[in-house]
Amino acid sequence: MLAVGSAVVAASIYTLMISVTLAHIQAVSGQIPFDMRPTGYGPAEAAALLDALGADGRSYYIIRQIALDTIYPAMLALTLVSAICWLGQRLQNRTLVRFGIALSIAAALFDYLENLGIVAMIWSWPEVSAPLVYAASSASILKSVLTTLAVISVLLTGFNRIRLSKAGFHP
Repeated sequence: MLAVGSAVVAASIYTLMISVTLAHIQAVSGQIPFDMRPTGYGPAEAAALLDALGADGRSYYIIRQIALDTIYPAMLALTLVSAICWLGQRLQNRTLVRFGIALSIAAALFDYLENLGIVAMIWSWPEVSAPLVYAASSASILKSVLTTLAVISVLLTGFNRIRLSKAGFHP
């Protein structure tokens, strides 16, 4: 099944990012990486992280972390979309399925926008503009909110499937 295969790949990449690349960025800088700030950050926090990383740490962020994070959003979206489609295939009202798919895709798009913002901040260092920081931070916040809502939509779709099965509905 597509949902299982993509989930294995997404979980593997997520585990690698959390335990290796993001852990390294945090160890080098002593600060939480941009990717792990669901409530966002301001110009002072961005500057502090970028400064603490140093040239090698900033390069590592792009070459290692961003490289992995170009695969992860697509794999997570594929996992969520295929799970929603599978769980929702028997639902007569497809609104939740369509909404969940839209949320999953939007979450991935904002993850990519976050990545572009991080790369732009690193490339423009030490002249990082406040609007760029706020744009990247907003993408981080929206990615987090949309991902949470997409996961909730998967759970709700699964709940509805179980509820219909218990009610004896078998089209």
